[in-house]
Amino acid sequence: MAERKVELKVFRYKQGQTPHYDTYNVTVDENTTVLVALQDVRRDQDTSLILRHSCHHASCGTCGMRINGQEQLACVVKVLELGTPTVVVEPLQNAPLISDLVVDMAPFYDRYNTPEMPYIRASEFWPKTDLPDGIAQYTRYENCLECGLCVSACPVAGTDSEYLGPAAMAAAARVVAEPRDSDPEFALNWVDNEHGCWRCHVAYECTEVCPSDVNPGEAIMSLRGALTRRKFRRVFGLGK
Repeated sequence: MAERKVELKVFRYKQGQTPHYDTYNVTVDENTTVLVALQDVRRDQDTSLILRHSCHHASCGTCGMRINGQEQLACVVKVLELGTPTVVVEPLQNAPLISDLVVDMAPFYDRYNTPEMPYIRASEFWPKTDLPDGIAQYTRYENCLECGLCVSACPVAGTDSEYLGPAAMAAAARVVAEPRDSDPEFALNWVDNEHGCWRCHVAYECTEVCPSDVNPGEAIMSLRGALTRRKFRRVFGLGK
């Protein structure tokens, strides 16, 4: 398998230091991902490099970062497929920076980790259940990886610290679409404000970078539609 030399330009930051970029030359082949290349740097060139990872196959969402200016999961982005001699690697935006490529995800989870808005819900799928006519497969409503890519890419999240963000509102849309034991009215009330779904600028950057096809941009639009219908029902005395 042919190997090539590629330059990694990596964002660096330690507490008390000025942020800067360090450049590393790495040898890669057609299967080398950005995550593996970074791990090679940490093992062979600079043990002080800090990054976060776990599964290596786009299931955990922990290796989210900006690669050549776009939010992606480093474990599935192949270096040579980027087609550039220098690959720029940076931490996610709109989250507190801890060190190098690692950001603090606590504010991300705090947006919607409440009993009324749980970000993890038990599945009701039964293996022996027959598929209804007209659909090829079941759609999972809990397919969000909580990777934070959508919040990093969102232009509003960078200007409004109280903005709920696309991941949280996608979770609210799941509650409205399939309540199970959750309260859809709570979810609608939660997003019905100037820092909720009405603050979205419909840039759809969140949908563009989502690695799990959650489509948070469309979820926010569905919340707007549900809120508009609710308002008309109330205005014309048709119920909630």
